[in-house]
This record gives sequence, structure tokens and C-alpha cells, in this order.
Amino acid sequence: MKLLLYSHFFAPSIGGVESIALSLAAGLTEIRKPSTVTNEREFDVTVVTKTPAGGFDDRTLSFRIIRKPGLVELWRLIRECDLIHIAGPALAPLILGKLAGKPIVVEHHGYQAICPNGQLIHQPEGSMCPGYFQARRYRECLRCEYLHLGNFSNLPSVAFMFPRYWLSQGVARNVAISQHVMARNGLPRSLVIHYGVEPGDLTKRLATQERTTSAGICFGYVGRMVAEKGIPSLLRATRILKDEGHRFAVRLVGDGPERSKLEAIISAERLESYVRSTGYLSGKDLDDAMRDIDVVVMPSICEETAGLAAIEQMMRGRLVIASNIGGLAEVVADAGLRCTPGSPEALAECMASVLRDPSLVDSLGTKARERALKLFARRRMIEEHARLYEAVFAQN
Repeated sequence: MKLLLYSHFFAPSIGGVESIALSLAAGLTEIRKPSTVTNEREFDVTVVTKTPAGGFDDRTLSFRIIRKPGLVELWRLIRECDLIHIAGPALAPLILGKLAGKPIVVEHHGYQAICPNGQLIHQPEGSMCPGYFQARRYRECLRCEYLHLGNFSNLPSVAFMFPRYWLSQGVARNVAISQHVMARNGLPRSLVIHYGVEPGDLTKRLATQERTTSAGICFGYVGRMVAEKGIPSLLRATRILKDEGHRFAVRLVGDGPERSKLEAIISAERLESYVRSTGYLSGKDLDDAMRDIDVVVMPSICEETAGLAAIEQMMRGRLVIASNIGGLAEVVADAGLRCTPGSPEALAECMASVLRDPSLVDSLGTKARERALKLFARRRMIEEHARLYEAVFAQN
């Protein structure tokens, strides 16, 4: 089957969508037809993206990749394929795929089909959007986007929502990455395929006794430093626990537009002896930093769609404390600790429960690993996509 996988963002860009698209494309090329002796591939995969290669060597990939094609070239690629998989409801491949009469699968990594900013955050109140676009309250969408962008360039982003939403309703299948995303989008012919990651090795940490007799538990945030991640709640929870006399450490691993604001909070609250910001890390430096972290904290205040970072840490057998919101809460479930989003007091109580009983690091870490192996394995993700493509192709 000739599969065209369209992902607006792709390697070397860094992000959850990029990681999953790359993993899926590579995994599909490993599947072989069972009825042949020539080791023929089941899927001939072509990835199309708007992301330039930069210093990335496309020759290392097991599939063909076309970067920044014009409309004429994109039309030719769509005409040549058997099925289109779009990572997010991008208009160009949706429209051209519809005109070419090709079966289309749209995988919804966010809320772009129902929200102009794709995050379901209503900027005027800084709160979760109840679904104004779906309720046809378009004035609220315009007001929200005006505050988001600061000018009237919001008009096209709201206008483009109509064809994006209508076309998503007419595709062969809509794939959601969590039950929460499927319910929020409310699109027909939907199913859930969870993210999948490699099992990897269990995290190597100090034994519980060593932790309690040395510097105490180390909590860590790993990811982008942006407003919707709720990192100030972690810092204010740290202040609460500090005032209560607890001994522990906090690591902030990552970078982003909120970093200077967070460092100002650390200084104002006099948390320098508790909190250290490492900046962006990768490779061995990231591995070394993660070995010091016992518990990963994800204090998001937005409706995370699936929480890929939580899945990755659970797969490594690490305890996750997460906001009880969106797909993040669904991923963690009872294999971690959950708290009220935006509440430093609730987060501090979750952290304190670990400080009072450090054995939770290992017991819930083991439970997290078991849940991840059962629901979020990479092989399962690839196989479920393959079965979906075969079913959709057979029906068209």
C-alpha cells in the first residue's frame, strides 16, 4: 500500500507530534507482507512535511521524505498514493485528498479541528474553553484570537476553522490519541489509538533508603517552559513544602519563553537552595539529569491531549505526579498521583505524600511501568495503525 503521511512539523523539529510521526513512519516500513517470500514491505511510506531538513540527514531514514512541496507537487504525490494519513487537520492535504477521491485518515494530536488556537484555552478568562466554536459562538472565538495574537490577523485563523471542521467530519476515519480528545472533538467515525513508545530500560535510581538518608527526594519538571504547563504551581508548592521544613530538591529541565519569569519566581521566593534550572538538555546530559530525578511533576493547567512525556516516564518506571485534567489524567490514571490543576496546595500535598512515604516512588513507579507496557507500547501503536489503514483501504 502506498501511504502518504503528512505532518506539517517533522524532524529535526522537536515535539510530540514530530516524534510520533517519525516513529510511526519508521515502524510501518518494518512490516512485511506475510504471503511473499521476497520480504516485500506492506507499506510504501512517503512523509510530506513543511519542515526544512536543516542539518538533518534524510538518507538515514527508512522511508522517502518530501520537504516543503508546492501545491503542484503535493497534488502529484496525493494522486500517486493509495491512502493519506494527516497528522492534524491540515487544509491543503485535506482539500487535495478530497478532490482526488483518496481515503483520508486524520490523527488529532490536538484540538485544531474545533479551536482556532488549537489549545482550547479561552484567552479572555485564561480558562478552558467550553467549546465556543462547536456551539457556533464565533464572536467568542474572534475575541479570544484577538487577545492571543494582539491584532485583527485573527480573522483568517477563525475563517479557516470552517473548512477544517467540515472536512474532518467527512474523512474516512478520525483518530484521537486519547478518549478525552475523541470526546472533546466529537467527530464522526472516530476511534482511539494511544501513543506508543519503546519499552527501554528501567530508570536507574538510588535505592529508597539511600534517598531518605542523603539529599531527599528529587522532583523534576521536564519539557517546554510555557504558560500552559503550570510550572509556577510547582514553584509555589515548593515554597509551601519548604516552609513546612521538608528536605527535597527540584529540577527544572527545559527551556522556553517562561524561563525568565520562572527564575524570577525562584529568586523572589528564595528557592535557590531547593530549585535548579538546567536549561535545555539532550542526549547524555539529559540522561544524567534524569537519573537524579525520582518523581516527574506535570502541573499542566491546560487540557493536555495525551501527555507523551508522562508516557515516556511511566515506561521508565518513574512515578508521575500530574494535574487531573484532560488526556494527561487519562494516561496516568491510578498508576501515579493526580492533583487539582492550578492549585499549589493540592500539588504540595501530593509531593508531601511522597516525602512522608518514599516507598511510593518504587511501588507506583512499578505500577506505572506495568500500565505503560500494557497500553502504550510502540509495537501496539504501529499494529493498530496498520490494521486501520487496511480496513479503510478495503472499504474504498
